[in-house]
Amino acid sequence: MGGELKFVQGNEACVKAALYAGLDFFAGYPITPSTEIAELMAARLPRKGGTFMQMEDEIASICAIIGASLTGRKVMTATSGPGFSLMQEGLGYAIMAEIPCVIVDVQRGGPSTGLPTKVSQGDVNQARWGVHGDHAIVALTASNHQDIFSITVDAFNFSETYRTPVILLFDEVIAHMRERLKVPEPGEIALVERLKTSVKEGVDYHPYLQREDGRLPMSDFGGVHRYNVTGLFHDMWGFPSENPTVVHELLRHLTDKIDNHVEKMTRYREYFIEDAEMLLISYGSSARSALHLVTDRRQHGESVGLLELQTLWPFPSALVREKTRNARYVVVVEMNMGQVLQSVKASVERPERVFLANRVDGVLITPADIRNILRLIQGKGV
Repeated sequence: MGGELKFVQGNEACVKAALYAGLDFFAGYPITPSTEIAELMAARLPRKGGTFMQMEDEIASICAIIGASLTGRKVMTATSGPGFSLMQEGLGYAIMAEIPCVIVDVQRGGPSTGLPTKVSQGDVNQARWGVHGDHAIVALTASNHQDIFSITVDAFNFSETYRTPVILLFDEVIAHMRERLKVPEPGEIALVERLKTSVKEGVDYHPYLQREDGRLPMSDFGGVHRYNVTGLFHDMWGFPSENPTVVHELLRHLTDKIDNHVEKMTRYREYFIEDAEMLLISYGSSARSALHLVTDRRQHGESVGLLELQTLWPFPSALVREKTRNARYVVVVEMNMGQVLQSVKASVERPERVFLANRVDGVLITPADIRNILRLIQGKGV
């Protein structure tokens, strides 16, 4: 892979990737530990011909990117847990109205103000279930800066392909640590551009009429076509409808367009899985500690492996079931009370052999922490 070498924070890797993906508009409100994203966007996005806006709060931020996306722009905002909470109603609107956008949540300790400068992975379930009502969502993460870059580009590509919001769930440690990043050459990673309608001016335009492949071509709002956008259940013209058939078909479409493409959206890394009796499953900065432990114990002859998840939602149940089939034990390593643990247990053939290795005190879980928990599990002989 060509391109320039940089030594950057994780937040900066995200910024570089968003600009690479063609970001046109960023609106946000500073909040630890995501503030560097807004600071860097303020300086760099205008140089690329894009627009940066600091909004009065996170509610205004997500509303601003929704409006900009409707006019044909690639958009993003960045926040942390408290701000992400404020964005949930806007996020639901973007899901219902099928508006492409990317939301970065750099997680910190919570709930409430919690631990503003400390690490946590406590927003996993909020990303999935924070919006009321039945819905599907895409949430991605990464454990190193090279993967932050690629997964951020994926976020924009998924958002444009499926006309949906995509959440990037990073955490304080991965956002603030510095490491090497090789920025790909332009064109090295394929980009998905907005699918525009071919309907001519003056011809009846159906903004929610699917093509045979399920994609919805868009017309820039305020352009040649007049159409309605609403958070209500709506027909193919965008007008509100309570018709049970319309409601049923739209809700199925909103969920199926995500759930039916889980394999295409699944990103992961695996290490020493083939013969692993003890399989760790982790993500984000926790996966760095898990990988360190696995590499060390392999040198001591222990059959330990790691499945690092980069797609958290839609949860890759089939992948987890396949990769854990031969493991004697499965240990989920995360910094919360077991939010991914529950999804893993629901996916595997023997949930009674799935255990949790965690920290919830704002301190990065270490290889020693994980090792101590593995000893307890092995000592019980379950």
